[in-house]
Amino acid sequence: MIRRTLVVGRALILYALMVAVGVTFLFPFLWMLSTSLKTDAQVFTNPPIWIPNPVEFGNYVDALVMVPTARYFVNTLIITVVPMCAVVISSAIVAFAFARLEWPGRNVLFAVLLSTMMLPGQVTMIPLFVLFHRMGWTNTFKPLVVPSFFASAFYVFLLRQFFMGIPKEFDEAATMDGATPPLIWWRIIMPLAGPALAAVAVFSFVGNWNSFMEPLIYLRTAKKWPLALGLVAFRDEYYTQWQHLMAYSVIVMLPCLIVFFFSQRYFIQGITLSGLKG
Repeated sequence: MIRRTLVVGRALILYALMVAVGVTFLFPFLWMLSTSLKTDAQVFTNPPIWIPNPVEFGNYVDALVMVPTARYFVNTLIITVVPMCAVVISSAIVAFAFARLEWPGRNVLFAVLLSTMMLPGQVTMIPLFVLFHRMGWTNTFKPLVVPSFFASAFYVFLLRQFFMGIPKEFDEAATMDGATPPLIWWRIIMPLAGPALAAVAVFSFVGNWNSFMEPLIYLRTAKKWPLALGLVAFRDEYYTQWQHLMAYSVIVMLPCLIVFFFSQRYFIQGITLSGLKG
């Protein structure tokens, strides 16, 4: 009886901690959602109010009208969907070479590839800008799209771990039937790697959708801005329209929530299997 009471008590403490951590992480989102429904006078009331009265749904309509949302949305799709497809395919090809093919220097080159993950993005920011500027790519989408066709070290590592968990007997049987490595990659490995590919796709989609710094560096004209840079339109030197800024932030955030909601099962499965096998 005492042991059962201790088990129940530990479970209650664990659930209480989980709820407390969940509420802590949910707090900024709830504040953003609440502010997006307030009037200008309610934003900085003291004490702060969580449930606006009246509820101002018009902030969302005003936010969509105040900036060229359709143009920003198309720009965001270009710099999000194209790199996502490119990085999934290119990283899968490189990961297949590291995981399934035997060739001299494979482990050394993989260690070099992993070492590139230790470099902070700020270190390569200026050299990359100089390179792309000399190539005439600034103020175009090329610096935001083309690098994705050359794979990503983190995604290669993630997919390699998953590919190494697939039995090599599949490759040997396919080779005996006359299949070449590209055919094995496409017909055997890729269909079995759905969860890992989904995890990479979600990572890439969320990262590119919310990307702010790179578009700010490479895109000079406002007509080429993505949605993330459109948030700047709600701020000026003397005044910030917080209710419209928060409403627009919720709108920008929605696609990421929808993508994660529909792919969370494959996403978690891909992360779990990639971490356990290898």
